[in-house]
Amino acid sequence: MKRHYYKNTLLLLSSLLFVSACGTIRNDRYQINQDRAPDKNVDISQIPDAVPRNEAPSKYGNPSSYRVNGRTYRVMKSSQGYRARGIASWYGKKFHGHRTSSGETYNMYAMTAAHKQLPLPTWVRVTRLGNGRSVIVKVNDRGPFHANRIIDLSWAAAKKLGITASGTGMVEIEAIDPRLYQANKTKPSSIEEPAAPTPPLQYHLYLQAGAFISRNNAQLLQQKLQAALQIQNIRAIYNADKHLYRVRIGPLANVDEADRLAKKINQQGLAQPHIVID
Repeated sequence: MKRHYYKNTLLLLSSLLFVSACGTIRNDRYQINQDRAPDKNVDISQIPDAVPRNEAPSKYGNPSSYRVNGRTYRVMKSSQGYRARGIASWYGKKFHGHRTSSGETYNMYAMTAAHKQLPLPTWVRVTRLGNGRSVIVKVNDRGPFHANRIIDLSWAAAKKLGITASGTGMVEIEAIDPRLYQANKTKPSSIEEPAAPTPPLQYHLYLQAGAFISRNNAQLLQQKLQAALQIQNIRAIYNADKHLYRVRIGPLANVDEADRLAKKINQQGLAQPHIVID
C-alpha cells in the first residue's frame, strides 16, 4: 500500500515539475506579454537601410514547408521577381534579443523583417502606398501569422514608413537581387542630383471571399454575403487573364473594417476571405 502511495506521490511531483519547467521556459522566452515600441527615444534618421549582399541561405530557416497554428506554409525556392502588395505590421521590444527563424538575433533597431514564404535571407524594398516612403530590409525571420498580413517589419523599419502609431500600413514589396544592386552601386556616375520625393501610390483595399470558374457559383456567394453582411458593395468581377470570377467586398475604408468583415465571414462559415490591394 505504501509503495503504491509513494509511486503516486512521485508521479504527482514529476507532473508538477514538468508544468513548472514549461512555465519557466515560456516566461524566459518572452519577459513581456504585450509587444511595444522601445522605451527610449531613437533617432531613426541615423539608422541606414539594409545593404543587399550575397549570403548563403540560412541552414535553419528554409525548410521546404512548415506548420503554424494548424496551417502549412511552403517556402519559396527563389525570391527572383517577387512583387506583392499587402498589409504590413511590426514587432518590437517583446521579441528584441531573441532568436529569429534564420538563427540571427532579432534587433528592433535594425532594418529587418519577417515573411511567411520568402527564402531566408531575402532583401526587399518596402514602399508604403499611402505616403510613398520606402526602405530596404533584410528578411531574416518567419511571420506574421496574423490573418491578412503580408510582412512583419522591425520597429525601426516600420517607424521609417510611419506605421508604428497605427500598427499596420498598406505596402508594396519588391525583392532585390544583391548582384544587380551591388553592380549598380559600383557603376561610375556623374554629379548626383537630389532624388525627387516619391509620390504616394494610389490603391484600393478589398476583401476577396472566393474565385470561381462558374459565374453562377460566384453570384451565389455574392448573394449569401450580401444577406449575411447587409452591405451592397460586393461584386463578382471577371478576370479575363485567369478566366475566373472573383467575389470581392469593397473598396473598404481601412484595415480594421477588413479585419472585422473577415472575422464575421469566417465565423459564419461562408468563406475564408483574404485582403487584396489593387
